[in-house]
Amino acid sequence: MKIILLLCFFVSSLSFSQQLLEQDIIAIEKKLVNWRHHFHQNPELSNREFKTAERIAQHLRELGLEVKTGIAKTGVVGLLKGDLPGKVVALRADIDALPVTERNDLPFKSEVKTTFLGTDTGVMHACGHDTHIAILMATAEVLSKHKDKIKGTVKFIFQPAEEGPPPGEEGGAPLMIKEGVLDNPKVDAIFGLHINSQTPVGVIKYKAGGIMASVERFVVNVKGKQTHGSQPWSGVDPILISAKIIDGFQTIISREARLIDEAAVITIGKITSGTRFNIIPETAEMIGTVRTLDADMRELIIKRMNEMAHDIASAYGGSAVIEWQNNTIITYNDPDLTAQILPSLQAVAGENNVQLTKATTGGEDFSYFQEKIPGVYFFLGGMTPGNTNSFPHHTPDFRIDDRGLLLGVKAFTQITIDYLNTPL
Repeated sequence: MKIILLLCFFVSSLSFSQQLLEQDIIAIEKKLVNWRHHFHQNPELSNREFKTAERIAQHLRELGLEVKTGIAKTGVVGLLKGDLPGKVVALRADIDALPVTERNDLPFKSEVKTTFLGTDTGVMHACGHDTHIAILMATAEVLSKHKDKIKGTVKFIFQPAEEGPPPGEEGGAPLMIKEGVLDNPKVDAIFGLHINSQTPVGVIKYKAGGIMASVERFVVNVKGKQTHGSQPWSGVDPILISAKIIDGFQTIISREARLIDEAAVITIGKITSGTRFNIIPETAEMIGTVRTLDADMRELIIKRMNEMAHDIASAYGGSAVIEWQNNTIITYNDPDLTAQILPSLQAVAGENNVQLTKATTGGEDFSYFQEKIPGVYFFLGGMTPGNTNSFPHHTPDFRIDDRGLLLGVKAFTQITIDYLNTPL
């Protein structure tokens, strides 16, 4: 009888604490939305998130957390130590905006202007990082109220420069790792989320294994021979060579890459050449990206692009060399950890609203954290249900429904508690 009573008391206490947690989450929604609007109206570019970091650090200090600033230039880390011993879990949010001029009628739209790489532009949270900041700030506040029930430690990582640091600078997840963000205390697992403007509010999408692609930036330098536009036979046309190289690159995808295994993309985003309509120029430059979801496929594509650019240019009497820069590696969700947190996601969103998704050819430097420790990255719905308009990420028209944010807090909170309560 005593055992039954103790068991009933334990279950009752557990339910009561979960009820309190739910009440705290619901009560923070107004703050959550206000924070999001503040950061949306005050966006800052990569490695320049000074005021953003200051506001985050102030909030974490007010919660009584141990706070470190200036990590990877403008990163902020808050440490919440539970009263009970246990593992260390990290939650991450990216905090930088993009050089995009906002084009909508939102009352909290960004009016910030700047000069980016010599071009006048607006600054906008055109990828939803403002929502990520607000969600993680709210999660920190909710969990800090239950410090006495937390088994272990929660590390809140607010990461700058996810979109990539300015030319000539280090930044982002690699620099945070280099500066020891996963140590002191050593993190056992890390979780992250990304709002999605084309997934309905209330829906979470996940995938074990590769969920986002590796990202390579490349520059093809083509050299020909300058001549008068009326006498092409006396020169070597680098623009023609560039066109043939672009066409050749696409045959790597359509004829050589095993697309039945994983997706791959080669895109040329910029071509620069020439000065005048009647001059065949000496050189041309092409800048583009390669996206892959398989390491072997990545190696094949890079090898074949190098060979093809050289051989095609040579066949037309010119030369071509490719310069490579790796931006991110494959965002790989640890299969065992994904399976472990799936019930947590289903508990807060409902089983039917947690949906298996296909991988995307977008990239994420969260992948560098996952290279060091087990981690899971998932997508959070931010599209108004029933909406038929598309508001793609990285565009002037991008928008998110604020009603999607609260589920992000619930997901982060539930994952954290459940993970820490699981034995080592």
